[in-house]
Amino acid sequence: MNIVQITRTLAVALVLVLVLTATGLWATGADEEEKDAAVEREMVRDPATGKMVPAPQYGGIITYSQPYNPPSPDVYIHYDAAEALGVVVERLAIADWALDRDVFNYRTQAFAGFPSPLARGHLAESWEQPDPTTIVLHIRQGVNWHDKPPMNGRELTAKDVEYNLHRYLGLGSGYTEPNPKYANVSFAILPWESITATDDRTVVFELTKPDPNALGEVLYSVMTFIYPPEVIKEHGDLSDWRNVVGTGPFELTDWVEGSSMTWIKNPNYWGYDEKYPENRLPYLDGLQMLVMPEEATRVAALRSAKIDLLAVFLGWSQVVSMDVVDSLRKTNPELVLEPFSFRSSTSWTANSRRPPFDDVRVRHALQMALDLETINASYWKGYADTTPQGYLGTGVLGYVTPFADWPEEVKGYYTYDPEGAEALLDEAGYPRGADGIRFKTLLEVALPFGSPLLEYNELAASYWTEIGIDVEVREVESPELRARVAEGDFDLVRWVSGQDSPAMGMIIQQTSDSVYNPPNVRDPVYDAMVADAQAATTIEERKTLIKPIDMYIIEKHWYIWGSRVPRMNVLQPWVMGYNGELELGQVDRQLIAARIWLDSELKEAMGH
Repeated sequence: MNIVQITRTLAVALVLVLVLTATGLWATGADEEEKDAAVEREMVRDPATGKMVPAPQYGGIITYSQPYNPPSPDVYIHYDAAEALGVVVERLAIADWALDRDVFNYRTQAFAGFPSPLARGHLAESWEQPDPTTIVLHIRQGVNWHDKPPMNGRELTAKDVEYNLHRYLGLGSGYTEPNPKYANVSFAILPWESITATDDRTVVFELTKPDPNALGEVLYSVMTFIYPPEVIKEHGDLSDWRNVVGTGPFELTDWVEGSSMTWIKNPNYWGYDEKYPENRLPYLDGLQMLVMPEEATRVAALRSAKIDLLAVFLGWSQVVSMDVVDSLRKTNPELVLEPFSFRSSTSWTANSRRPPFDDVRVRHALQMALDLETINASYWKGYADTTPQGYLGTGVLGYVTPFADWPEEVKGYYTYDPEGAEALLDEAGYPRGADGIRFKTLLEVALPFGSPLLEYNELAASYWTEIGIDVEVREVESPELRARVAEGDFDLVRWVSGQDSPAMGMIIQQTSDSVYNPPNVRDPVYDAMVADAQAATTIEERKTLIKPIDMYIIEKHWYIWGSRVPRMNVLQPWVMGYNGELELGQVDRQLIAARIWLDSELKEAMGH
């Protein structure tokens, strides 16, 4: 057991002891049958963690909150649709829920080296690669669409899969152009020639040239959620939730914008629990989401047990503030806290083509001016990982070089050294003026839910002020900022780094012809390195080529490292089967809800 598992086990045990004592079940003279029933709760071993947990139970509804309704129920329109539809529509494969967490922890590591050993067939029961440019999927029999017009419970076919992938990639079925929203997604940039359903159970994918990541992308990509073709043909898309039909463990039954969403159990769901194969999924009767924009409101609802959890896998409602984490630990010790981290949302990028940030010495200076250890101790309460990472995070196993192995000169540029930072700025031709200011700049910060607080960016700006850079911090709306970053119209912005995401898609973002190039890079040397990595024919060859690309980004300092701060999933002690896991595939987070259950005895004993 790791420390989180031990803490959770002890917390549940402590709560049960306190509750049973309070209710008289362990008091002197308590009825022996009641006491025996309380003590002899059926326990099973979780094969993924090795710990003993109360046996899965059927029934009950989990209520949770998130800051907003997702922008659309259609992943084709917006990838955040998976927050609402991940238990309704399904994908071709998922990560193996029963996999030993010592092999893959599901909290920080990326699905970058898939498919083995993570892949488990889902809508696709099996697959093979008869040659380097061909992938053959065998679609699972016995999967039926929900019994709702116009699908009316018919069986899923290979043609359904073909239609959806044609829709994304512009390869047929009436679609001639790829979806521009996914232009930089790893699946979309693969050299596809055709995707064809050769019969009701078989889909054949043909590439124009080999690509070692192709199979993994086919199985896991966000673009492989399978929607009902008849609905799309009738309505054009799935923008109206009332038209949504899926094959998943739950059906979406209500969506009140700005208020709530509701799902009920699909009584005819085909799937079984990977950990306990005799158990048909889902365990819960339903899910209910309440929209609560403010974190304080969500936390108050959790404290009062009006909601069962705050977690990333159900709507990005996890706790972000480390002050709140500390408070919950002190005031509500019965709550279970499960940390996770898959990137740094506390980093920045500078416009590498706009003076003064077109000089790498200036970018080095920005980094060297930040005392991340002090910021961690004072602002992040010691929870942050300050060890520098590149644009690719350390969870992208095999593709990155850990900080300990970086060249000494490079390490120095990522170490707090304000005197060295000032010397670099002098050398770059930006001396202090009579007023002590070297230059002025604008730091723009978009704060959608889950990004760091505005005060954190103001704190960073205060460090840059100390080396003579006058930084104005301005909060802007996320769509506006993303649009201007895409156009190269910015100075300095709060951005993400250290990303545990598929490596190929991440490194392509900095190429000259990329439509999504956060640091606004135009570097022919980098373009050539990426082209070589794209031409790799094996995963191992690609890893070997991407490692120096990751180091090149680090040396060029296109991203300013700001620490990796964990976020916290917080659960009531009666929520079982969950251990802080993030997702079962790219943005496939909500599907985890089909594999958890409520310990109704514990919940009732605690008075809820």
